[in-house]
Amino acid sequence: MRAPLNWLRHWGLDENDAFIASYPRSGNTWLRFVLFDVLVSGQTSGFNEVNHIVAEVGLHGPAQPLLPGGGRLVKTHEAYRKQYNKAIYLVRDVRDVVLSEFAYQKALGWIPDNFELFMYQFVRGEVNPFTPWHRHVPGWVESPLARTSNFLLIRFEEMKKNTEATVNQVLDFLGVVVDPEHVRLAIANNSLKRMQEKEQSQPQLSKAAPTGPEETRFIRSGSSGGWRNRLTASQVEFIEQHTGDVLRLMGYSPGASAPISQAPEPVLANVGR
Repeated sequence: MRAPLNWLRHWGLDENDAFIASYPRSGNTWLRFVLFDVLVSGQTSGFNEVNHIVAEVGLHGPAQPLLPGGGRLVKTHEAYRKQYNKAIYLVRDVRDVVLSEFAYQKALGWIPDNFELFMYQFVRGEVNPFTPWHRHVPGWVESPLARTSNFLLIRFEEMKKNTEATVNQVLDFLGVVVDPEHVRLAIANNSLKRMQEKEQSQPQLSKAAPTGPEETRFIRSGSSGGWRNRLTASQVEFIEQHTGDVLRLMGYSPGASAPISQAPEPVLANVGR
């Protein structure tokens, strides 16, 4: 049933629409919030507002035109499809992604508190309706679109390190000219602290989430490289057996740390799904 439903979800796209694409837990929400504050005037960037105006594919019908030519910004976690004519693709180190996805699904009560089991299911592509990370990423970065000027690859880690430069790169890609001070204000309004305050106003997982411990929140620490202190050596080895080629393709170094030897309580971390 997923194929026909997905076809319906992609109905009504426009050639001027641009997509913010990623595997889940790779910074998609953070980038959408920043772009909302840059491009939308007179509205507060809360979760309800951003999810309506920079909507997920399938809910994009009423999304507001924000781009030259009347194009909309549309979020997608789907594998690459030929309907995607222009896209920003966010990629994040899979070793952080798996921990963040585990924490997210555990907070929702979807899975038992068993990271080892989740890790095996993750590499088999059984934890969400999308293809496994190590197929999703090359599916996008080696797509026909990626060989054109209508594709922009962004690493989450670089966005964290050089946020203003990355956002300006995205805006240039979208053909939008904005006052630099406006960009800086948008970034400041979507710091980790500000994002957590926005979730406090509009809870994303449960009514108790914003005031509970970090692992019960949608907005967590947004860490980069946190896997080095959270995964055991055997867990890193297992994940890299399945994803090592794609890690190298994306410029991440497999085995580039000395992970702890005992499995801790898996916690993490992302500023967005």
